[in-house]
Amino acid sequence: MISDVLIAVFGAMAIVFALLVVVMRQPMRAALALIAHMASLAAIFACLEVHVVALFQVLIYVGAVMVFMVYAIMLLDDRDASLAHMFSRWSVPAVIVVVVPVVALGAMLVQWAPLAMPAATPGGPGLFSFSAFSIAFMTQYWFHFEVASILLVIGIVAAWAVIAERR
Repeated sequence: MISDVLIAVFGAMAIVFALLVVVMRQPMRAALALIAHMASLAAIFACLEVHVVALFQVLIYVGAVMVFMVYAIMLLDDRDASLAHMFSRWSVPAVIVVVVPVVALGAMLVQWAPLAMPAATPGGPGLFSFSAFSIAFMTQYWFHFEVASILLVIGIVAAWAVIAERR
């Protein structure tokens, strides 16, 4: 099926970009690899027909959080000598740490039968419907969302204070 092929392609892209985030030495290139990783995760969610999660992945993570991270990276001193090399000396250990669990997980998935998804109740909202998501979000997770927003504002103020202190 075409969706299975697309999920495999976007999954491979997500793994490659995640590895690049770990091994890239320059912070801006690592941030761009992280943006590509998050976009490929959104594509996987879209292929799984979880469109609300894919939309939030793009809007919140790629759009908002990564803009903040790129802004913070731009405030770094680019004349630092440690940024002159493309890859870190920790690249090989990082690749080993990533590859070993992925291979172990792949071996486990080959042995196990796939789990069946629970069916949606007839007449009720679907398992991944917008109404089910919004009800759960507004009743259970609104506080967590607000705390994350406050933490992002605190991070912006802290970065601003650090930069103001340097001047």
